[in-house]
Amino acid sequence: MASPTVPAKGEAEHELPQSLIDRLASHVASGGAETVTIPSPFTGEPLATVPVSGPDDVQAAYERARKAQRAWAALPVSERVKPFLRLADALVDRREEILDVIQLETGKARRHAMEEFLDVALCSLYYARRAGKLLKPHRRQGMMPGLTRVQELRHPKGVVALISPWNYPFALGASDIAPALMAGNAVIHKPDTQTCLSSLWVLDLLVALGLPRDIWQIVVGDPGEIGDPLIDNADYVSFTGSTRGGKAIAERVAPRLVSYSLELGGKNPMIVMADADVERTARGAVRACFTNAGQLCISIERMYVHEDVYDRFVPRLVELVKGMRLGTGLDFEAEMGSLTYQRQLDAVTRHVDQAVKEGATVLAGGKARPDIGPLFYEPTLLADVNGDMDLCASETFGPVVAIYKYRDEDEVVARANDTAYGLNASVWTKNPARGRRLAARIQAGTVNINDGYGAAYASYDSPMGGMKQSGVGRRHGAEGMLKFTEVQTVASQHIMDLEPPGSIGYDKFADFMATGIKLMKKLRIK
Repeated sequence: MASPTVPAKGEAEHELPQSLIDRLASHVASGGAETVTIPSPFTGEPLATVPVSGPDDVQAAYERARKAQRAWAALPVSERVKPFLRLADALVDRREEILDVIQLETGKARRHAMEEFLDVALCSLYYARRAGKLLKPHRRQGMMPGLTRVQELRHPKGVVALISPWNYPFALGASDIAPALMAGNAVIHKPDTQTCLSSLWVLDLLVALGLPRDIWQIVVGDPGEIGDPLIDNADYVSFTGSTRGGKAIAERVAPRLVSYSLELGGKNPMIVMADADVERTARGAVRACFTNAGQLCISIERMYVHEDVYDRFVPRLVELVKGMRLGTGLDFEAEMGSLTYQRQLDAVTRHVDQAVKEGATVLAGGKARPDIGPLFYEPTLLADVNGDMDLCASETFGPVVAIYKYRDEDEVVARANDTAYGLNASVWTKNPARGRRLAARIQAGTVNINDGYGAAYASYDSPMGGMKQSGVGRRHGAEGMLKFTEVQTVASQHIMDLEPPGSIGYDKFADFMATGIKLMKKLRIK
């Protein structure tokens, strides 16, 4: 049975006003000599034409950014956060417009575009409320209590190069840029060309809300043309994308000893324990696996189901997946949208076809749906996947999930950890305490209990990132802002120097200091 479809309302629905496109295009840091046309994943037809940036444009953007950053960093934090405090209300007021932009440039369902909207609004507000506390000078304990006074200061890195991906262009651009800017940096941002409109949209909005024009600049172009000058001029690099791309960036910045953060790929496991609520877990699995057509770095691609519940859970999940509504409408009816790129459709097709040829069983889906749109692929469940298939260990990044049966916790932990990746995981159980104990054994930067990814990702007070080859550093939490700063310790010595006073010899001074260690321990000063 093919997945049902939701009809679109007409071709005009898949167009953006030319006045909006022209306004957004004016924010690209480019001389304007070359342009690129962005197609709509829903239809394959042209959506917008924007200028392309060249190496000279990147260099000029850095020159403007460095000048603007000095003035920006000199402002009190209370002033730097004001545009972002205004942003939450402005986003709500213009919600429909940005949801249209996100959908049309990515092809995702509106309910998944809404997740991006919420992320930018809530994450930027989180940092706007806390930037003052995070960035203010902090007193630290000195070497000699009362005599050594220590302050920890935070300075901006300078100009940050931020490279954001195409799958969540609004969220993974603006949500990382907000703390970088509030920390006093300027940002040169390279979004993916296909999905640059949503980044240009929020930049346009923030400028209207009081953000200095040159403090965040967007360059658009081929990484082969502008990637090197973008990286080579940066004081810090923030990248979200493939593990291969992250390794290339790390190699590029290593000679200059420039620091970086990388959120990379994942082959994320979901564990269904024997006591899991079948209905709740099956419905949660649909969201965990097929949000944004599986084009989500924290999406579930491997599912391990306990043998005691397998025969009840899997048929219910298959039923739900076969009933998912696919569509191109700019409303909330479709449960899954399109893939974004032809290369993703090709990769998904290749993984599924190879697995089926080598013995995998299709439980649901398993084919492209050009009748809906050029890049649609049905949500797909496969059983009997083994280690000889590319689908088993390689990231698919599409609406495809392999289901396995397991017997005990030691087995499933070993299988969940048997990967080069370690980004996200999901555990389902009626006993959250037991779930937390299992979660602590999984090698992943985030583990969600009775949810697929949102519980951990959207808890902005806690860090999010990957272990192993899934990344370096974290977004969210204090680290999500402080990584964009240089920490400085300023210590002043008072009354007594760190050497024997007067005529006291070093032997007596050494005895005095040694006795002091015991005393400070006893008094719990140290």
